[in-house]
Amino acid sequence: MGIFDKFKFGFKKSASAFTSGLKDIIIKKEIDDKTLDQIEEYLIQSDVGILAASEIKNIIAQEKIDPKKNIMNEINIILKNYIFSLMKPLEKEIFFDRKDNLNAVLISGVNGVGKTTTIGKIGKILKSNGSKVMFAACDTFRAAAIEQLESWAKKINVEIIKSAQGSDPASVAYKAIEEALKNDFNHVLIDTAGRLQNKKNLMEEYKKIANVTKKIDPNAPHDVILVLDATSGQNVINQVEEFNKIIPITGLIMTKLDGTAKGGILLALAKKYKLPIIALGLGEKEDDLQIFDAEKFAEAFIQTN
Repeated sequence: MGIFDKFKFGFKKSASAFTSGLKDIIIKKEIDDKTLDQIEEYLIQSDVGILAASEIKNIIAQEKIDPKKNIMNEINIILKNYIFSLMKPLEKEIFFDRKDNLNAVLISGVNGVGKTTTIGKIGKILKSNGSKVMFAACDTFRAAAIEQLESWAKKINVEIIKSAQGSDPASVAYKAIEEALKNDFNHVLIDTAGRLQNKKNLMEEYKKIANVTKKIDPNAPHDVILVLDATSGQNVINQVEEFNKIIPITGLIMTKLDGTAKGGILLALAKKYKLPIIALGLGEKEDDLQIFDAEKFAEAFIQTN
């Protein structure tokens, strides 16, 4: 399966729900004010967000679509162009490049978003690009998380720094970066415990991990990636808001897009925060984490067949 086919398959549920809903609205030969309002309302209901929905509505109104043309096709073209122009600046493929100096990456997110699996998949991509990769098992709250990350390390043949369950996660991160610098690693990926963004003590522990890394390298962590679960819908907005307050986020990864019709939330996030989108989880397989590509995303989201 090619990369575009993976995008298309991964967004099948979102695209199917989105386009069929629009077709139900656009049944006339012209777009009047009432139809424009219905389109805007539908976009908001589809998790696209108020700002993006309003902009799309205005663009459609300004286009003055010729009623002799296929209205749905014209709307699809407008939507694809809008999505591409919004998302193109958010591509960050260079994240996966081999780095000359150590790149310490803090991976965060709430419980159940798939952080540990995502780290394994990131590690595989980085290694395929010639990078020397290390994992830091800083989710010391769950023994299963340490075992899961260790399993990924063995599977893709990368180093892992770990400690016993209940150990101080910041000390594990410190040791990992120290070892990575000594042995010329290009990337160290730091797994952190799933934490609710409204639990102050857990968020303070998360901040401590970042602060400890700075004792070795003042610029660390060099990337802070927030992993989001697409099935959470609008709740991801609040997660971005709260995590960004603690340590500024440098990139987003959204998982489980293949299992939901709520893919529109990516547009809302893009419009509101303009944070780089590193990759998208489009399935359960080892190779189903796809580097974000705005053009493929736009095409896959507005599927016409």
